[in-house]
Amino acid sequence: MNFASLPSVDVAAVPSDGLVLDVREDDEWAAGHVEGALHVPMSDFVARFGEVTEAVAEGRKAYVMCRVGGRSAQVTQYLVQQGVDAVNVEGGMLAWDGAGRPMVTDNGTQAFVL
Repeated sequence: MNFASLPSVDVAAVPSDGLVLDVREDDEWAAGHVEGALHVPMSDFVARFGEVTEAVAEGRKAYVMCRVGGRSAQVTQYLVQQGVDAVNVEGGMLAWDGAGRPMVTDNGTQAFVL
């Protein structure tokens, strides 16, 4: 599978109650993330794959996101190969922030994309 045929969506198409899977590293997550997102860094992904399959078990689609879309494309490809309903969020957190979609931090500081 090449990334051109990868299922992907624009940030505007991510429902407010959608399952966002953030595959960025801890420092990127801490700077700002989508409220309610599941954080599984790409570096830990295979070890924590069970958390992802549990989250999508209710027939939910996973909206996979990183900073700009490269890492999330790789993770989306892996998930699709495992039979998980997953789509890559085009442009990642930079596009999310650019579209004015809300972001939060765990410590209440101003959220930004690292």
